[in-house]
Amino acid sequence: MNKKKLYRSFKSFFVAGIFMFAGISAWAQQKQVLGTIIIDPGHGGIDPGAHGQFSTEAAVALSISLKLGKALAQELPNSKLIFTRTTDELPGNPNSVHESLRYRADMANQAKGDLFIAIHCNATGARAGGWYAKRVVGHKSKVTYVGKGSKRRKKTVRVPIYESYWVKNNRRGTETYIWAADRSGSKTGFINSTNSPEEQTGENVDDSTNVLDLNSPEAIIRAQLYEKKYFAKSLTLATFVEEEFENGGRLSEGVKQRNEKGIWVLQATGMPSILVETGFITNTEEEQYLNSEKGQDEIVTQIINAIKRYKAVLEGGSPAPAQAQQAQQAGPANP
Repeated sequence: MNKKKLYRSFKSFFVAGIFMFAGISAWAQQKQVLGTIIIDPGHGGIDPGAHGQFSTEAAVALSISLKLGKALAQELPNSKLIFTRTTDELPGNPNSVHESLRYRADMANQAKGDLFIAIHCNATGARAGGWYAKRVVGHKSKVTYVGKGSKRRKKTVRVPIYESYWVKNNRRGTETYIWAADRSGSKTGFINSTNSPEEQTGENVDDSTNVLDLNSPEAIIRAQLYEKKYFAKSLTLATFVEEEFENGGRLSEGVKQRNEKGIWVLQATGMPSILVETGFITNTEEEQYLNSEKGQDEIVTQIINAIKRYKAVLEGGSPAPAQAQQAQQAGPANP
């Protein structure tokens, strides 16, 4: 082989090496940013979650999660997707809600996930759809007897007239939760707090076995690490999700944080993590929307848009503004 041919061969090899290195670097960058995504359909099996008029939170969350995974596989083909469950059964231990919660977190941590997304449905403490109540619409006179024996006498009293009326369960909208790692309250100005009992959502389980002790040394250390490493990222993604919902026509109640037992699974995962309340299953119209192909497809598209914006931020670029994503929507949602 003469020098000219040797030079050409070396040049071709060198150029190919550059492209190969660039390709490996690009792959490594994406893997580092969102290499593994954990999708967690809430509840399941013996724990159906909230009840609507004809569906359960567990069933809706699973359906949306599976569609989300399918869409993510197309949008982020280099990301590894892990589901905490793909069937109507509690992951880990089908007979224990507590052990299932720990299993979800352990699965995510062992997989060294870069992102944890829990999918849920919201609910009020009142009956799904609505309920009948009574109200006073007037009064009427009623004769009654008081006293005994010879002292017995008539007495006219005024008694209320009641009317039954239908009270519609009107609460609707989306909200996305992150773990409230900052106990000092310095960051709560950016996030809506949840205080009233009827607004408590998420994995609302009583912890009589102390499995989910948030005051244990392990939990405190984990919370400190979360605040230092993952709070800002979780808040960024949660904000993008709610912006996408709002720009898609949904009523957004914004990003909220909790540090109570209800969102334990977020605190137990060592990665940016969010819990998406996709809508109120106790609202008639929203339950229909959550169960429809159109509704689920729109929810998935909006979450995907938020993840893509989040990925752009992690990669050092500028995220596409929420308004620009509107063109990708089929139209505003009905609820």
